[in-house]
Formats: sequence, structure tokens, C-alpha cells
Amino acid sequence: MTMRGDDAEQRIRADHPLRVIRAIANAALKSLSGEFQKLYSPLGRESIPPERLMRALLLQAFYSIRFGAAAGRADRP
Repeated sequence: MTMRGDDAEQRIRADHPLRVIRAIANAALKSLSGEFQKLYSPLGRESIPPERLMRALLLQAFYSIRFGAAAGRADRP
């Protein structure tokens, strides 16, 4: 569920490019999960899972790409 109260899986079309990227990222992060666990102490406050932080960084990077650049067009004449 999202903050809007609906399911993102239903709102995002099945052939959206981010679905492929998500699958690749999930597989890569799953393979790194054990390495991440070694870096964190069992003591102290619980941290934000590194996998979640990396997914957020990926989304930030993808959504910061200008539409023209992503489509292979120049933004300026």
C-alpha cells in the first residue's frame, strides 16, 4: 500500500521499464544481503536496511534524469 491508500502494483503498467530494473536490483541486493549484515552491530538502535536505502537512491537517480535525455533527445536546440 502507498500513502495514497492504493496498491502501486496496480497503478504501474506491466511493461514499465522500472519493473525490469526492480527485478535486477532485487537480485543484486539479495546477493549482497549477507555482506550488509556483517557491517552492522547487533547492539544499538535498529538502522534503515541498506537495501531500502539503495532502492531509494536508484529511484532518485532515475527520476532525476530529464525526460529529453532519457528519450535520447537534446533538451536544447
